[in-house]
Amino acid sequence: MATPKLRGSALAAGTISAVLTLSACGSSDSGSGGDGSGELAGTTIVVSTFPFGVEDFQTNVVEPFERATGAKVEIDSGSNADRLTQLQLAGGNPGIDVMLISDTFAALGQDQDLFQRFDAEDVPNLNELHEFAVDEAYAGPAYTYQLNGILYRSDELSAEEAAEWSIFEDPALAGKVALPDISATAGQLTVSGIGAAYGSGPYDVDTAFTTMGEWAPDVLQFYTSTTEVSNLIAQGEILAVPTIIGFVPPLVASGQPIGWIPPTEGRYMATNRLMIPEGAENTEGAYAFIDYMLSQEAQEASLATDLPVRPDVTPAPSFTGLMGENAGDPVAMGYETLSPEEITANRADWVDRFAREVSGK
Repeated sequence: MATPKLRGSALAAGTISAVLTLSACGSSDSGSGGDGSGELAGTTIVVSTFPFGVEDFQTNVVEPFERATGAKVEIDSGSNADRLTQLQLAGGNPGIDVMLISDTFAALGQDQDLFQRFDAEDVPNLNELHEFAVDEAYAGPAYTYQLNGILYRSDELSAEEAAEWSIFEDPALAGKVALPDISATAGQLTVSGIGAAYGSGPYDVDTAFTTMGEWAPDVLQFYTSTTEVSNLIAQGEILAVPTIIGFVPPLVASGQPIGWIPPTEGRYMATNRLMIPEGAENTEGAYAFIDYMLSQEAQEASLATDLPVRPDVTPAPSFTGLMGENAGDPVAMGYETLSPEEITANRADWVDRFAREVSGK
């Protein structure tokens, strides 16, 4: 990654590291910013994030960072699409210093030059991450990831059955399965998984759309939100559905006969990334906040809801119990990320085709 120009009175990387070393120690002494006297005291960092999990984010990340640095963090939340639209309309004055956003929308914004690049001189913890998390194709690193797999009713199906894409063409399950709309996070991952399993690779959407179109008459619903999935599977209206792992642990912990398993082939994952908008007013604070989010302390504090991107942090048992062999290393599990160039170049066409050739049937 290339180093961007700094704005205002730049903090040296060493100073940022010192600030975060204090936070890693969990100190609330006066020198750590607990009394508002830290290295970033008097500054405000505006962070844009997702609308869900804001309370946990505030408790696990924002408040420890504020105590360590003396900075004030303001949170702005909204959907990926809404927040990217606001950034597009901002005209280079985003009013945001750090944006937490899914990889597809990060790629779309990056394609429009809405985000700036930074490197390990600015954010030292970039050197401590899994390789997939610092993909050069993106201007900012991943701080967590989502694996696509099959959610299923374990009282009706075995794990071995659920792991095969062919379950969605089984006549015995007609009307008892669901698939994600391509607009959902699991949507593109599922299309790519089927393209790889039935065709020539993850971008063979011709084969994927033809295959899914043949399944469509027996699909109860093409869902757009995880809430829909939770309700359908919990009520037994569906027996199998491709979906991301993030919201599954609470379903399993509820005691219902529900399981989740990676597909035997066509394994793809999404990432949520930390991006700095072009025109951000407080890039120094942005570097410090991002570095803290990638620290061992912050990654461990977020384990209940997020999968970590540091090799020295193990996912929570609620996740590892679902992930199986090599849990904690998605690449070793056989998962791949998708090319942002392929997604941005084709997304509009693929969304239109999916509606006509798959979900519209």
